[in-house]
Amino acid sequence: MVRLSPLVTRLRSACFVATYAFSMVCIVCMVSVVHADDRHAGYYYPEPQTSEAFTGRAPLLQDAGKRARVAVTTGISNQLASGPGAPMVAIFAKGTQAEKLIIVALREGELNTLFRMRGFLARLTAEARASPIFANASNPEELTFLDFIASLGFERLTASDGRDFAHRIELSPAR
Repeated sequence: MVRLSPLVTRLRSACFVATYAFSMVCIVCMVSVVHADDRHAGYYYPEPQTSEAFTGRAPLLQDAGKRARVAVTTGISNQLASGPGAPMVAIFAKGTQAEKLIIVALREGELNTLFRMRGFLARLTAEARASPIFANASNPEELTFLDFIASLGFERLTASDGRDFAHRIELSPAR
């Protein structure tokens, strides 16, 4: 049997540790890349099962910015919370520029299908049409809540039942 010198044994051990550490770093990086696109999935909602793209029919507003998006999100949330009973959803903005709108149901059975989620967005459309932004539009009856938030510079809307279902809409304003 060949006996290795202590130096060779230490080098082999160091190479093994370095290879193992490099492998772990690669795995962590791959997992990070998979979730880097949506770091909120798995925290506020499950990974979205369905998605779509929406191009708004209203241009990006001149005052569209983080402050406007946070103000609108807070206003909608307060309006929904002011109704009778506990609010059915939480609405909040995330991202460094508050460019991601997230809607999560707070009760079982709410927003648990694509149809219920779209029905809720239709309810938000009715409320958005009462806003000054829609009042100044030339065709407010043709615009939707998605037009409203796209014109504010939101880039993504994710709606979820908070348990099993999530739907993502990638948004862009009219060009």
